[in-house]
Amino acid sequence: MRKTWISTIFFALIAAFVPLSSVSADGIIIPDPPACWPQPCPPWHMTPLNIKYHHVSVDINDQVAVTRVDQVFENTNDWVVEGVYTFPIPHGAVVTNFKLWVDGKPVEGKVLDANAARAEYEQIVRQLRDPALLEYADRGAVMARIFPIAPGDERRIELEYTEALTAENGLIAYRYPLNTEKFSNQPLESVSVTVEITSPSPVLNVYSPTHPVRTSTKNPNHWLASYEESQVKPDQDFLLYYSVGTEEGIHLLTYRNLKDAADPDGYFLMMVTPPAAVDEEVLPKNLILILDHSGSMEGEKFRQAISAARFILQHLNPNDYFNIISFSSGVETFAPYLQPTENRTMAEAWLDGVTPGGSTNIQDALITGLRMDSGSRPTYVIFLTDGLPTTGEVNSNRILENVQENAGKSIRLFAFGVGYDVDTFLLDQLASNHHGSSTYVHPGEDAEEAISSFYQKISAPVLTDLNMVVQGAGIYDVQPVPLPDLFYGSQLIITGRYRNPGSTSIKLTAMKGTTPYEKIVEGVILTDGSEPDAEKLSYLPRIWAARKIGILLNQVRIQGADKETIAQIVALSIRFGIVTPYTSYLVTEPDALGVEAQQRIAEQEFSVQAAMPTQVSGAGAVNKAADAGAMSAAENLSGAYGRGGGGGGSAAPITQDLVKTAGSRTFVLKDGIWIDTRYDPDEDKPVQIKFLSGEYFRLVKSDPDLAAGLALGPRVIIISGVQVFEVIE
Repeated sequence: MRKTWISTIFFALIAAFVPLSSVSADGIIIPDPPACWPQPCPPWHMTPLNIKYHHVSVDINDQVAVTRVDQVFENTNDWVVEGVYTFPIPHGAVVTNFKLWVDGKPVEGKVLDANAARAEYEQIVRQLRDPALLEYADRGAVMARIFPIAPGDERRIELEYTEALTAENGLIAYRYPLNTEKFSNQPLESVSVTVEITSPSPVLNVYSPTHPVRTSTKNPNHWLASYEESQVKPDQDFLLYYSVGTEEGIHLLTYRNLKDAADPDGYFLMMVTPPAAVDEEVLPKNLILILDHSGSMEGEKFRQAISAARFILQHLNPNDYFNIISFSSGVETFAPYLQPTENRTMAEAWLDGVTPGGSTNIQDALITGLRMDSGSRPTYVIFLTDGLPTTGEVNSNRILENVQENAGKSIRLFAFGVGYDVDTFLLDQLASNHHGSSTYVHPGEDAEEAISSFYQKISAPVLTDLNMVVQGAGIYDVQPVPLPDLFYGSQLIITGRYRNPGSTSIKLTAMKGTTPYEKIVEGVILTDGSEPDAEKLSYLPRIWAARKIGILLNQVRIQGADKETIAQIVALSIRFGIVTPYTSYLVTEPDALGVEAQQRIAEQEFSVQAAMPTQVSGAGAVNKAADAGAMSAAENLSGAYGRGGGGGGSAAPITQDLVKTAGSRTFVLKDGIWIDTRYDPDEDKPVQIKFLSGEYFRLVKSDPDLAAGLALGPRVIIISGVQVFEVIE
């Protein structure tokens, strides 16, 4: 009989030839040694098992979740592989039932609680001298033996388990362990997670802070959320929140790191979601569509713009009013004033007569549209152009001033820039000044899809002129400001900081048509960070930081660089490992950590920015504007990382191989050591701990958030409170 998989498989084979960090997939197949064991094997190189796909389907019915995992492993080695399948149980999950199949046949396995699994993990780490499994040190595990896999063959593994989900502060959370990055040296061919939610009460606030999900609903009690990508190495567990009820949902997620002496304040993320739409409760609105039909719009751009206009007309609500304005050298309108929805057929016919040609008279087109605003209801202006102002008023500052004079308080202006020949300064300021947003459609992208999908989000307003008060919490750095309108079928994500933990109340005021609206939520808890599982929300600071950086980047781009703003961007991008034009200093500078180093970097960047001419159009300007806009509106971790190439200096984006986030911390790899980016080599004196010593494992057990950082490798410098630890071989 073979020895146990811990004492034989790991130490004999993988410790000698393959580090655990190259084993593919989550779950993980740990292979047995080759047949030549125990005699020395001839020289060989073992490649990890490939993953063909990793598909997850979840059915949640009245807070009971059934998760079905489907993975296919491929043996690309020249010999038969046999081993053990290990699947870490999600945080907080209590597996009430599990089933495991290999190639459609049931397989006997075992479920280990967190204590038993920790003992297994620690023994593996000791024998392999590889700490990768420490990230799961506080989780249970499912383990089962896998039948031999011949060279070139595949093995399909299916796992099913059931867990009861709990609600905290009115939010129900589902988590799936999708962090496969450290266990795969090749991208997974296909990854998907599909969650179907059924509830006796209407479902609200379907939101993932970790992954971009598409949501749809069959009815208010039945929602679908899905995430799908190909050729990726996921580095975050999949997390999905939802709530149930019949009223507007206001829910708060909070995080505070008690052990971070340099950053004692907390972070929050608030979700505001309307109830299911009722036709008679949809607020009537005005919709003014302003379309550029200058000569540069000739071709596919113009066709897409006209198609988008038709889509909007066909999806107006019964009580809406609308108008269409087209402009080139001059300005033409469908009608002299706003029209009822029933006249949209005539508007579609009018669009048939619009053809591209002429110059670009932006100011007159905007003012013509703004003067149609009645002021009695919210007015949404969708403005599309592909060029700079070339006739009429061409000075951007004067255009902004004149538009401001003609815009009423009910105006919400949304700008779409198509191509690279647009004035990003003008479009961004128009949107920012008038309660809207700007979107950039790059060459080759579909303007029709961008405008149509945007209109679907704003087609049914619920609340306007929102204002939020969190009583006594000392909140600050709140984004977005001002708060945008709330629409049916969407939700509002608000992030910020707080100084005072404890119980508080949230008051939301707004206008519902012409009627004042107020909602107060009592007994909301702002965490002080003392909860045992506080680290599970450690992603919140990075979402906040991305938004903050995006706002600062826009500020530099539009208002010009100043030393204080550049210093904030540098500090935040290094602290949170977020890709910005300045983050590459983490990997290009030998000493980029510490207060003095960051001050030096900020001064260098300020000098570069100050010497550069202002760029408002062109590919570089559009990329900067698009990246900064996406970051400032980030709703999940996938939106917290821009391309990094739109910056002011010569900096290139950081790579995932050199900068990683683990728990609440960010680390940079320097000379084989993973270093906490809060570490200041000029001030901090680390306490050295030997890798795999008793003191090392006591540190692992003391804090799951620390364990996540220690899992990066055998050489780590990490900060816990005011203490700095250095793990040495």
